Amino acid sequence: MGTVVPYSPELFPENGENGAIVASNRQLDAGALFILKSGGSWLHCGYHLTTAIVAPALLSLPFAFALLGWVGGVLCLTVAGLVTFYSYNLLSMVLEHHAAIGKRQLRFRDMAHDILGPGWGRYFVGPFQLGICYGAVIAGTLLGGQSLKYIYLVSKPNGSMELYHFVIIFGSLTLVMAQMPSFHSLRHINLVSLFLCLAYCACTTAGAIYIGYSKNAPPRDYSITKVGVNRVFGAFNAFSIIATTYGNGIIPEIQATVAPPVTGKMFKGLLICYAVVISSFFSVAISGYWAFGNQSQGLVLSNFIVNNHPLLPKWFLVMTNVFTLVQVIAVVLVYMQPANVVIEQAFADPKKDQFSIRNVVPRLIFRSFSVGVTTTLAAMLPFFGDIMALFGALGCIPLDFILPMVFYNVTFKPSKKSLTY
Repeated sequence: MGTVVPYSPELFPENGENGAIVASNRQLDAGALFILKSGGSWLHCGYHLTTAIVAPALLSLPFAFALLGWVGGVLCLTVAGLVTFYSYNLLSMVLEHHAAIGKRQLRFRDMAHDILGPGWGRYFVGPFQLGICYGAVIAGTLLGGQSLKYIYLVSKPNGSMELYHFVIIFGSLTLVMAQMPSFHSLRHINLVSLFLCLAYCACTTAGAIYIGYSKNAPPRDYSITKVGVNRVFGAFNAFSIIATTYGNGIIPEIQATVAPPVTGKMFKGLLICYAVVISSFFSVAISGYWAFGNQSQGLVLSNFIVNNHPLLPKWFLVMTNVFTLVQVIAVVLVYMQPANVVIEQAFADPKKDQFSIRNVVPRLIFRSFSVGVTTTLAAMLPFFGDIMALFGALGCIPLDFILPMVFYNVTFKPSKKSLTY
């Protein structure tokens, strides 16, 4: 059965963290009860959304532009932004509708269960969402390791440490932070994350413009080098990268952190998020592609060093990567939440306190095991750009571009002849 929360005051006692409103133990399993506490405001919602969408994956956008060219790149980035904002708002409207009729849904698989049927939630949406979020954790761990290695090579160009060493170091940092008890408890971390993503995007944009105008500027060619079938596959690769960059497979879980009544709060959060999206995505994509053309690499920061020779002051490169490194920790923590829900549901006891020994010990063991698995896989798969394209094709497109429209049409049943349908 899906997790359906009756929308009545007596079932939402204020006994959570900092007055967080949580549902009765009889209504929720331990995963939803402990992880998805409903105590946040629309501002907190905006912080969570921004961290989930404006992540270091956006540093791959110049590479996507290199596969599409100027017109195709700008067009796809714009259309994807409009479609995702629209689809996330539709998803929010569906969630608000069910909350208003007394059936608040807290998870993506609960929506699929209640709207499309039990099989959809259990065998399609649930596994897809868990897979894409766990994949995002793997990719984030890999990117964190790459950022650490980048800082290392700037200070020691001929250093002997390998990427997997830095992935393990980053995984150790994540292991500590992963013990944060609930999604709502990440709100302050995600506020810092919002400013960090603006900071490293500003640094990346400024760095690309500086290099483009410097005497060491690389030769720029904006032609698409691939031809024939390779050009088609390159375009699909670019579509997947852009879709993944805008992707957010945890809209219901983010809205679940909002204290009732939920009406209108997600929309305000989306406005905050997409203000950051527009300012960061377009600035990085356009400046990076302008500076490096079709030589843009999978992560544009890699273009800032040529043959172990930095094109910018070392302190500037280190600062940019430190911003990226710290923010990616927040991104990893956000995308760990669906897995944490599953862990708590399986091993925690909702009848006991969240911080009782009975619940703390299994949480510590299994979250640590989860982080260990993601760190191992990240160390084994050192190709970030291809990972992002793969996860975009398999997960983000169905969850973010298709299902919200299906949920809306099934829930509100607009006329099949209408423009809305």
